Amino acid sequence: MGGLLQRNRRCSSSSSSDIPLSLFMVFFLAIFSERSLGVVSALEYSKDKQPSSLTLENIQKYLSNINKPAVLSIESPDGDIIDCIDKWKQPAFDNPLLKNHKIQMLPPDMPRVKGNENNSSRKNEERVEISGWGKQVWHQNGTRCPKGTVPIRRIKVDDVLRAQSPHDFGRKQPRKDPFFNVTVDEDPDTHEYAVVTSDPEFVLFGASAKINVWNPFTEEEEMSLAQIWLIGGDAIDRNTIEVGWQVYPRLYGDSGTRLFVYWTADGYESTGCYNIDCPGFVQVDQTIVVGGTLLQSSTPDPSQQYEANVKISKDSNGNWMLTYDGILVGYWPPILFTYLRESAEIVQWGGEVVNLQLDGSHTKTHMGSGQFPQERYGKAAFFRQLRVVEANDDEVPPSYISVYAGNPNCYNLDLHLSDNDEESPFFFYGGPGFSTTLCP
Repeated sequence: MGGLLQRNRRCSSSSSSDIPLSLFMVFFLAIFSERSLGVVSALEYSKDKQPSSLTLENIQKYLSNINKPAVLSIESPDGDIIDCIDKWKQPAFDNPLLKNHKIQMLPPDMPRVKGNENNSSRKNEERVEISGWGKQVWHQNGTRCPKGTVPIRRIKVDDVLRAQSPHDFGRKQPRKDPFFNVTVDEDPDTHEYAVVTSDPEFVLFGASAKINVWNPFTEEEEMSLAQIWLIGGDAIDRNTIEVGWQVYPRLYGDSGTRLFVYWTADGYESTGCYNIDCPGFVQVDQTIVVGGTLLQSSTPDPSQQYEANVKISKDSNGNWMLTYDGILVGYWPPILFTYLRESAEIVQWGGEVVNLQLDGSHTKTHMGSGQFPQERYGKAAFFRQLRVVEANDDEVPPSYISVYAGNPNCYNLDLHLSDNDEESPFFFYGGPGFSTTLCP
């Protein structure tokens, strides 16, 4: 998920039933004494494998740190528990770098907007408040988090067991630098990409796009996503901020389409994580859950197309703000980063899948809608209104852009450029993965 950069195609553009007593006691504690933290028995995780008491003890300790005491807990129809956490006690402040951080609720240079987000194209002087209610599955419960709290998805024992250890939970593994001089076949993590890259000669202060939302088929242990990457630095020093939607059963325990974020300051080595699974991202909005399931996904029908309007941008205090459909969800303080502390060097938009070749052939995991770009609107997934953020929060079409599809017979991308089209640049992308003739 670190993206893939190619510089050579540039275009200019304006389980056992016998359980030891000690293990039983751990299970008992897991179910009862930790119920306030939403910890469930690991028996629910697997009928074939039983975790050791030491494993469960480590997980319990980890969960007691990451799951903060809730003011209110909300059960979501998809099985998630959403905890409403005092905003000043959220996980972000466990990061030593944020020990004295003061929450910035709204940047001084960001207008307040009120009313329906569909009318958000009206001038900023209307200064209204946009609600994120109704966008995620947990909203169907009808209960909102109280004022002064933020909604955070509770982490359970099963979630951590799927990752094999607390250390690995919510984190990507460091790998060979995927940005330079690496083909898909050489990537040891078998990540495949179809992306558009902007690598201008000037610094960047953010990026945005309207991202078509789908629920692609994903094989066991694999992942499919669509996102924006902001990138700074090289190889082991790479800094990234990544935002979009993903289907990732190993991380979430289901096949729902979820809003996600990721960050790292050292090439995925020891810093950063998905969502709020480690301290770093500061949540400010009380309606949107980072890692929460999206309520609507597109279907192969032109009248049933849904999209997420995603923007990452620097505010006047240097924070990297995440805005989702006009809602300021939260931000990454600049102190978390090195190369991204001041600005970004590269931005990418596009899709990514993990291809583990579990049965010896290419994965059947879909990218985007699972259709190739030539199927166009209503069938193929798309990104539109690609923009980069310059000084003074000006959003402009990217320049010096290149296209990369590492395995075009499996997943491809078709970029469209026009100086006279406000949707430009836009692109269709994706594919079905395995086929006996094209993608064996």
